Amino acid sequence: MTTVSRNEKGLSDYLYTLYKWKKLIIINLSIIFIVATIYSFSIPETYKSKALMMIPQEKEFGIGNLLSDNSALSFGASLLGSSSPNMDLILGLLNSRNIMTKVINKFNLFYDYNITDRNYDKVIKSFKDDLIFTPNEFGLLEIYTINKNPQKSADISNYFAYLADSLNIVLKTENAKNNRKFIEKRFLQNQIDLENAEVAYHKFQLNNGVFDIPEQIKVAVQAAGELEKNLIQKEIYLNSISNQINKNSPQYKDIEYQILSIRQKLGDFKNKNEGSYFLSFKKIPDLSFEYLRLFRELEIQSKIKEFLYPMYEQAKIDEQKSIPTLIVVDKAVPPQLKYGPKKALVIITIFSIFLLVTILFIFRADNLKNIVPRNPLLEKEKRFYNFLEKFYKIKTDE
Repeated sequence: MTTVSRNEKGLSDYLYTLYKWKKLIIINLSIIFIVATIYSFSIPETYKSKALMMIPQEKEFGIGNLLSDNSALSFGASLLGSSSPNMDLILGLLNSRNIMTKVINKFNLFYDYNITDRNYDKVIKSFKDDLIFTPNEFGLLEIYTINKNPQKSADISNYFAYLADSLNIVLKTENAKNNRKFIEKRFLQNQIDLENAEVAYHKFQLNNGVFDIPEQIKVAVQAAGELEKNLIQKEIYLNSISNQINKNSPQYKDIEYQILSIRQKLGDFKNKNEGSYFLSFKKIPDLSFEYLRLFRELEIQSKIKEFLYPMYEQAKIDEQKSIPTLIVVDKAVPPQLKYGPKKALVIITIFSIFLLVTILFIFRADNLKNIVPRNPLLEKEKRFYNFLEKFYKIKTDE
């Protein structure tokens, strides 16, 4: 036969304990309900507005189009500012201190967040809790702003959209400017080299009457020009990514290795008269050999100009462009429905917390009644519970 200890309690015992303290539960929770209701109605109402933006997925243009014959160079073209801005970049701009500061100053958000010492770190921390920047399932960017003033919440969302586009244009323009400077330097040097080559070639023709070379030599000279062209392409690409990726990365090292290989080939091509392209040069008179050198230099410089000139012109155009890079699909409008507070949720949350605390309090009081106090603190706690029993006229067990 199983004997049940007198100290063990079942569900009915706990329910009976709550029943005995029902007056305390009803009175206290009624007061809490009233206080929670008053508190929920005292919380200022807030409004949430949304601006919707699209980041265009445009086809590569400008310099990127000129480099489209090479996959690695096409990647470099995006770094030169020829492709559309990506979502991560725009989200980074929206969360930047630069944009946050501009918005705070324009709308005097120190007042909204009760920051009296104009501490930007404090107001940014509070402000970010009322902002949501997120891409939706359709690939569009949603900009949400929560504020006590519906018109202000809409204005802030729209201003964020404007600043993100403006700052992105500035960054693209600055990138295009740096790219233009690099290409311009190389282009101007090519102008000088080409002019010198043309003068030397023309002078040689006039002085020696040499005007033709075998077709085989022409092919070799054109191949040298192609190598020089490839070298310039690689150098421009390497310069374009030098500030974008780590110089110790495999991609960067690979381009450096390609440039070194091309330079070595050019060195062999230009200086090694015993090479495969110049095997017949020993049989060519000195006059013809000099003619070929001049023709080769002229062809190389012409190839370089053929490649650099459209890039230089496009770089100047890119530097001057200020067209929008983002499209506002929906401008934010003042919301007509409030976002918060959710009064019912506030009341239920507060009521539930105090209900749980009250139940634990009652169970503690009931257990303590059968305990002999071992210290003054426990004795004071027991006297307090005894006082509540008398005050609320709690029925005690015989």
